[in-house]
Amino acid sequence: MDGTLVDTEVLWWRTTEEIAAGLGHTLTGADAPEVVGRAVEDTAAHLVRTAGAGDPAEVAAALTGGFFDRVEDGAPMRPGAQRLLTALEAEGVPFALVSASPRVVVDSVVGGSLAHVPFAFTLSADDTARTKPHPDPYRTAAARLHLAPERCVAVEDSPDGAASAEAAGCAVLVVPSLLAVPPSGPRTFADSLEAVTPDVLRRCLAAAART
Repeated sequence: MDGTLVDTEVLWWRTTEEIAAGLGHTLTGADAPEVVGRAVEDTAAHLVRTAGAGDPAEVAAALTGGFFDRVEDGAPMRPGAQRLLTALEAEGVPFALVSASPRVVVDSVVGGSLAHVPFAFTLSADDTARTKPHPDPYRTAAARLHLAPERCVAVEDSPDGAASAEAAGCAVLVVPSLLAVPPSGPRTFADSLEAVTPDVLRRCLAAAART
């Protein structure tokens, strides 16, 4: 969701930057691997550890609240996202949203910017025992679609998201946003969703099957 379908990664970064400043830490690019694509709890733990101040639970709550407020103000869709989703719907291809964001944020985006999108279902960080980069979210999503993970393509923008999908056994299409994603066997790369069609996703499945 964040940074893939909707342009919320910048909103998450600004929220984290604000909370970090309140703890006495200036957020820089060096923090990005612990911020972009990470679960709220992971980012909160990083900020507390780096700043040497704060309570992880309180920082996590502040991050969630601040991010929610920004998302509520509106999160535009990423270029090409609407066209791809429309094409998948037209071909009868089921698709789901698998996010490392808390349920309250997922519901806000799905009820706002993505209200018109017919997801089969949505998964948030609250819906599995472990979230990204662990494989749990994508394994759960594949099971709910009644498909083997190997028959699913995960579209991701972050290293943790790509790692989660790969560990689950999915083919992975990477469309990077704020953070570079390293290449790997099952991963296909695209500069933008504007270049992605259902046929491109099918080729991702075929390429992953050959690795």
